[in-house]
Amino acid sequence: MAILQTITGPRDLDALSGAELEQLAAEIRAFLIENVARTGGHLGPNLGVVELTLAIHRVFDSPRDPIVFDTGHQSYVHKLLTGRQDFSRLRSRGGLAGYPQRAESEHDIVESSHASSSLSWADGISRAFARTGRRDRHVVAVVGDGALTGGMTWEALNNISDDNDRNLVIVVNDNGRSYAPTIGGMARFLNRVRTADTYRNLHQGSRTLSTKLGPVTRALYRGVRGGTHGFLSRLTNNESLYSNLDIKYLGPVDGHDLPGLVEALRLAKHYDAPVIVHVITEKGRGYQPALDDEADQFHAINRIDPVTGESLGGAAGTGWTDVFAQELVRIGEERPDVIALTAAMLRPTGLLPFAQRHPDRVYDVGIAEQHAVASAAGLAYGGLHPIVAVYATFMNRAFDQMLMDVALHRAGVTFVLDRAGVTGPDGPSHHGIWDLAMLQLVPGIRIAAPRDAERLEEELREAVAVDDAPTVVRYPKGAVGAPLPAIERLGDGVDVLARAGSQDVLLVGIGPMAHVAMDVAERLRAQGIGATVADPRWAIPVPRSIVDLAAEHRLVITIEDGIRVGGIGTRIRQVLREAGVDTAVDELGVPDAFLDHATRDEILADAGLTASKIAQDVVAQVLGTRIPVARHAGTETSPIWVTAPRDLDV
Repeated sequence: MAILQTITGPRDLDALSGAELEQLAAEIRAFLIENVARTGGHLGPNLGVVELTLAIHRVFDSPRDPIVFDTGHQSYVHKLLTGRQDFSRLRSRGGLAGYPQRAESEHDIVESSHASSSLSWADGISRAFARTGRRDRHVVAVVGDGALTGGMTWEALNNISDDNDRNLVIVVNDNGRSYAPTIGGMARFLNRVRTADTYRNLHQGSRTLSTKLGPVTRALYRGVRGGTHGFLSRLTNNESLYSNLDIKYLGPVDGHDLPGLVEALRLAKHYDAPVIVHVITEKGRGYQPALDDEADQFHAINRIDPVTGESLGGAAGTGWTDVFAQELVRIGEERPDVIALTAAMLRPTGLLPFAQRHPDRVYDVGIAEQHAVASAAGLAYGGLHPIVAVYATFMNRAFDQMLMDVALHRAGVTFVLDRAGVTGPDGPSHHGIWDLAMLQLVPGIRIAAPRDAERLEEELREAVAVDDAPTVVRYPKGAVGAPLPAIERLGDGVDVLARAGSQDVLLVGIGPMAHVAMDVAERLRAQGIGATVADPRWAIPVPRSIVDLAAEHRLVITIEDGIRVGGIGTRIRQVLREAGVDTAVDELGVPDAFLDHATRDEILADAGLTASKIAQDVVAQVLGTRIPVARHAGTETSPIWVTAPRDLDV
């Protein structure tokens, strides 16, 4: 019987011999390759932390000793060791989440998948334990070297070193990569440590010698490794990294040497003060296709052939990211002042082709969105036009810089938000559903939501033409839908996509939700209800023609894939009231809730954002049996333009 099948919790590891632990590590790798290949997920990072996770659970007593994973995409091994071995629906509705999730297990502490926060969590938990007399409990934070490029990590370390009377172990999982190779001065420093001949020779030599000379020398070996900053780190000058932090340092430790890991973690556990254990791992360990993937070593994959590593996904069509990538290259050829920034996501955000064409015009700042945005303001001041490309969910981290560094100074910076709206399988902290509600608070901002590839290309060009305010172009994850041409473009850039029959209902589709609006219009036509479909293109500020169209119709329906609280629909309703237009508005969007992992279609259906559900409700509103009720036929109001509303695009 396989050992993995006998593991129902971490304490089952206690009875295993060293050889059995090594066998278990091999079984876990085989399990991950077989199962994640079927579902997709974060394969490379988990293959790299098998021995490390085994050692942590061998030494510490989870959940009594909380384990906090930074980002959490490397928690699959942790899930297996805590009794969760059904990966058949990983990242699908009803199956395991791709990140830690408290609803799954008491062993999962932090659910957020936003990087660099784990040390702050660990700081707080360990302070609470110390303050409440629970000094026999330990806190373990597992943080990747990529997270060390984020400012929060250093803020936390500064505070931890100021109050070091608690049981806190910080494991730096150093594989030289976040999504892709880690960048910056910190990365260069750690890379020197990983590759130094003195480290390799001393590490291997000291282990070989201690094994030959027996338990006395092994004890001495353990002692010198646990010296002031670590014996090996001294001789490779590695202590300079942490020497001023007043935190014990152990390492570097081979992240695939189980006995060595257990030894180091036991030393750290019994030190009774914060300790950093620097562990060097190999992303994609044990799976050649991952190791051969120079781009990101199978950081995140779709379904693949487990033997060859080849993708099994069918042709999904051109992706939104691809359209952006190609158009940016064309813009870059025409505009030498256009440069790009990203936060450790060069390839995922589509900047790689631009970087290959213009390597001196792309800045990867590491996992440091706040720095990226403030730096972009400075670049704009210096006469350039920066494009900041990030996932929509990570824009949340840099709101203050958007507001106070870019907008306040009227800096011409374009923000390209990938994975906007509902993203699906990665769960609550990866959905990009807050951007429309959050960013429209920024004075002077202009927000575009393209409905198809052609609109993305033209709106990106329009965005980079603005040099006195922040502009945003946002689009979802996945393949671009079919082209959706307009039947008319109004004077302020609004596209009218359809007109049918009487002017009963105005459907305002934001971005790709324009496709849903078109489907709704067709269903209403079949019921004898006339509908006009409009795409604002630039949703903020609200175009004046949207107000004029609303005044001509009996009911306005806005459809967006962001939260409906404070969303575009709410803004349109406010502008209508300021203009004296009393047409009823029904704002449709996703709820202000943390949405569990599921497919995009499943989540949109839950929110009632399907053509059939919307059409059904609109029929009831036109008939007067559902609120808001459509205005009586034959009546309309004209906008009262005493002064233009402050946010109206005139």
